[in-house]
Amino acid sequence: MCFNKKFLKTIMLSLSLMTGLLALLLMVFFYIFLPRITKHGQSVTVPNLKGMSIDSASALLTQRHLVFKITKDSTYSEAYPPFTILQQHPAVGRQVKAGRKIYITLNALTPPKVRMPNLVDGSIRNAQLVLKTYGLVLGKIKYVPDIAQNAVLKQFYNGKKIVENVWINKGTAIDLVVGAGLSNKTVKVPEVIGMHVEEATFLLLNAGLSVGSTVYKQADSLMAGTVFRQIPNAQENSKIGNTVDLWVVAFDDVAQSALLDSLYVDK
Repeated sequence: MCFNKKFLKTIMLSLSLMTGLLALLLMVFFYIFLPRITKHGQSVTVPNLKGMSIDSASALLTQRHLVFKITKDSTYSEAYPPFTILQQHPAVGRQVKAGRKIYITLNALTPPKVRMPNLVDGSIRNAQLVLKTYGLVLGKIKYVPDIAQNAVLKQFYNGKKIVENVWINKGTAIDLVVGAGLSNKTVKVPEVIGMHVEEATFLLLNAGLSVGSTVYKQADSLMAGTVFRQIPNAQENSKIGNTVDLWVVAFDDVAQSALLDSLYVDK
């Protein structure tokens, strides 16, 4: 009988130890091992790849546990050598999970051609969307008195009028003449602080304003491309056609060109 009690106690102790060990192994697996292999909770800041060769970008992305995929799209810039990276998605400064694919677009050997779209009679906001779709760039905007407020009246390339369907180089800057109404009407400057610079640009264009100077400053605590200051301030009155200067967060010295090239040429 005594032997049976001792044997039973040994069995119970063994079961308790096995249960505790199993629980410990499960905790290690779910809270330590599994998060490591799935990179649970980890995020990586997307670096600026613009102007890099594929080899350099690959090395940088590998260091950050990211991978890249080359898109079938092509664009062109005289400022960079052929087959260097011109565009990327997600954008510079975005927080993504480790292992995320970064889609890159390379600089073409020669500028691809696109047909000039017709922007006349459409809104300035629509014009920017169309230009971006065609791989063209919104250049200078000139507002003139006209009843068709915020409507595109004329489109220019290199100082000359350009008509629909003319073949031009992808990446070309198109200047526009836009109606400002027939009176000295003013609008309330919208609040763009906290927005991405592209979103801010769309909102300003829709309000009858445009982006003036853009100043990029490094700030590790904010996402690259985020507007953190504007002049004039939100809710101030401004005449249609006036510009709004923006201060935008940049993570590195070349982030300015990476973001700005997708929106405007130098004014």
